[in-house]
Amino acid sequence: MQLKLKARVNRANARTIRQALDQLVAKGVVIRKVDEEFRVEAEMEGAGARELNRSLLSALRKVERRATLRAEWTAPDNTTEKFFDYVLKKTIRT
Repeated sequence: MQLKLKARVNRANARTIRQALDQLVAKGVVIRKVDEEFRVEAEMEGAGARELNRSLLSALRKVERRATLRAEWTAPDNTTEKFFDYVLKKTIRT
């Protein structure tokens, strides 16, 4: 399943984020610095949002132990799952 990612990452740098996304073979990666955090947009292939979120956060924490992740994963059916670190906070079906 192809999922779109919109995320905010704290306590990391652009090189760390890019390194983590490259490990996961993300497409169309855009990383912007906004205030004290980074905004990330990408597309990734995987079984589901929970698996991809876990993989991304694990990869980030391997290179920056204190990184935090607020992520929104949108599926092709426009279902969006919102995560804070490893925890699913909300599912929105449109």
